[in-house]
Amino acid sequence: MCLFASAGATSAHPHLFVGAEVTIIVDSGQPSAIRLDWFYDDFFSLLLTTDLGIDLDGDLSLTPVEMQTLQDAVADWPADFTGDLEVTQNGAPVTLGPKERHSVRYFNGLITETHIRPIVNIPDPDAPIALAVFDPFYYVAYDLRQPINFSGDAECRASVAPADLDAAFALVDSLLGGRDPTDVGVDEEFPAVGAEFADKVTITCAQ
Repeated sequence: MCLFASAGATSAHPHLFVGAEVTIIVDSGQPSAIRLDWFYDDFFSLLLTTDLGIDLDGDLSLTPVEMQTLQDAVADWPADFTGDLEVTQNGAPVTLGPKERHSVRYFNGLITETHIRPIVNIPDPDAPIALAVFDPFYYVAYDLRQPINFSGDAECRASVAPADLDAAFALVDSLLGGRDPTDVGVDEEFPAVGAEFADKVTITCAQ
């Protein structure tokens, strides 16, 4: 995900809003990869196309050259960007590979980014895995779309535990010392509270 938000765009946390659709790819009875579809909202899409200087006529369609400009920009993840996806098993991190099959769509003025993250290794094949989609610093707020999808050859199910938003906002209030989050600008470091705002997904596959 390539972020072009300027300091004057907005002053509140979160700054950007993205819908997140999750598909678990199953192979040989085990999750082998996770496909993420990120649906940028109208503001984020407009901000990005404006900063890139594309669709300036506002017809909500791109020329082939403009589409290539968008694809190149969105695919150029910063070196320190880990993909806003956390996968764990029994509380320990599960290693994910670099993104694959990265693509971008632009339809009716809205941008959708799609990619796959391979699961390198699952330590315990008999235990469920958990995942969450979030920006650690809550610059981007992800809205997890349901249901969780599955693709593959095994019987799997997903359960979703919604985030405790009251507790998350209370934590932010505590960490900011009562300071209004809307007073924290884009050039300031926001507390790493993104995980507290994320719905938690547990994946269990029949053995």
